[in-house]
Amino acid sequence: MKTCPRWLRTAAVLATLSLGAVATQAQEIVVSAAASLTNAFQEVGKAFEKSQPGAKVTFNFAASGALLAQMTQGAPVDVFASADQETMNRAVTAKLIADGTRVDFAQNTLVLIVPATATATATPQKLGDLAGDAYKRISTGTPASVPVGRYTMEAVQQAGLTAALEPKWIYGESVRQVLNYVARGEVDAGFVYRTDAMIERDKAKIALTVPTSTPATYPIAELAASKNAASAKSFIAFVRGAEGQEILARYGFSKP
Repeated sequence: MKTCPRWLRTAAVLATLSLGAVATQAQEIVVSAAASLTNAFQEVGKAFEKSQPGAKVTFNFAASGALLAQMTQGAPVDVFASADQETMNRAVTAKLIADGTRVDFAQNTLVLIVPATATATATPQKLGDLAGDAYKRISTGTPASVPVGRYTMEAVQQAGLTAALEPKWIYGESVRQVLNYVARGEVDAGFVYRTDAMIERDKAKIALTVPTSTPATYPIAELAASKNAASAKSFIAFVRGAEGQEILARYGFSKP
């Protein structure tokens, strides 16, 4: 009986290992997600990996506009989750998004927060109070790149406060930076999402819920350049599924 040559056996083992490595790599995805999704998506990612043995999710959290800039410059991303429709629209226009994969998966609420130590007289009862002398430094995200900043400017304009608040703005590079400014008492008030305010309850408190004419809905999509399309689609389906939505709800997000 002829035995298989050692070199052939070695080649077969190497081929098997190589195929295994390729299969493992095919289940690894990079998800670029808005900063406000940080805590919720970290838990979603763990649940997704648990539901699909071998799957691995690497997250990149930042302001939606910053993430778009990274992808435009060729950053290897499989899934993009934005905190607003405008940034996703720009991603579509730039042909970064795989056709037919864009869907909304969550909604948030804009709120005005103040440091937890703020007294009653230093806690605004309405947006118009921000024009007063008690509020010298007010923070929100940079409107050009941070969705919460655009929602803020929309609300401020509707309230007729654009000129009065212009000298007071301290802009953050993400909604989480705005939250940190308020939590550390570096500003008198700040505009963030309700989900962010829930994270620092001992250091910041919600003064007002701020209505916006444009709903703060979150879209998610697969990147056209994704090399792991199947896993990307599976992650998006998980986010929109019962378990993913339950996790998002625990962090204060509502259904779109």
